[in-house]
Amino acid sequence: MSELLIFLVRAYQKFISPILPPTCRYYPTCSSYMIDSLRKHGPLKGLIMGIARIIRCNPFVRGGVDPVPDHFTLRRNPHPEKYEDPIIAKKFHSK
Repeated sequence: MSELLIFLVRAYQKFISPILPPTCRYYPTCSSYMIDSLRKHGPLKGLIMGIARIIRCNPFVRGGVDPVPDHFTLRRNPHPEKYEDPIIAKKFHSK
């Protein structure tokens, strides 16, 4: 089941995402986060985590680095700064 969902996300990345303007406020992108969460947590929890991430990705959040955590959660990583390298941080926080 996870592989089918990953296939659908990859199809989105290849055919739909290139025709839309970039809007994801996080790194990794929401579609990459979805793939990572499906691989790490399986189809049910991974899908729920990916959908929660998409809901969090909106113009009212700061964004930044938000990798898939090792444990199931619907919240953003409480300490994203520990994952940021200077180049990625500059992209998100220099505005």
